[in-house]
Amino acid sequence: MPRPDTPLIIALDYPDLDQALTMADRLDPAHCRVKVGKELFTRSGPQILEALHARGFEVFLDLKFHDIPNTVAGAVEAAADHGVWMVNVHAGGGRRMMEAARERLEKRRLPTHLIAVTVLTSMAREDLAEIGVDDDPLSQVERLAALSQRSGMDGVVCSAQEATALRALCGDTFLKVTPGIRPSASKGDDQRRTLTPARALAAGSTHLVIGRPVTQASNPMAALADIEQEIGR
Repeated sequence: MPRPDTPLIIALDYPDLDQALTMADRLDPAHCRVKVGKELFTRSGPQILEALHARGFEVFLDLKFHDIPNTVAGAVEAAADHGVWMVNVHAGGGRRMMEAARERLEKRRLPTHLIAVTVLTSMAREDLAEIGVDDDPLSQVERLAALSQRSGMDGVVCSAQEATALRALCGDTFLKVTPGIRPSASKGDDQRRTLTPARALAAGSTHLVIGRPVTQASNPMAALADIEQEIGR
């Protein structure tokens, strides 16, 4: 099982089960957790969760549920029944949706961490304006993070560039799960609001989601070890 203090989550962004498990077999669950997203889960279903759990990994199921409260509560419950370590919803679904999901987990005494997505890390101010949000990303993230905390979420997904503000707003124990992490030698790819692992943790992120810098490396565990060294783990 992962070390309790590991902040590293490796994104298994693959289109099918075989490719995802080939990469998982090159990683060590003592040094990272893994993330399963929409494409992989849609193609592979619960089988991918079972296979990863059998290999000793804790799984962040990144499906970003966003629907009416009862539907989201049922989906979150189903994810927790599969034993995932963490699952997420969209904070934009509102307080009643998030509270319904939290209440369902508490009713069943399911330990899965429940977090909310604030503003996607690919979005800039002009993108928010196109959907009717006349504000900058940080202000919108703060607004949705505060709502998420009041609604019983364990934390949020946010950019590392917003983590310091959220630490001040929501406290140290409120989880801040940060995608768009790029070691200093890596390209930015399609994430706009990015930081290096060390800077993200210093800024207040509690967990770092890292994909291509590890999964596209010729030696994924060596790349992971370099990140651990960078962050002093």
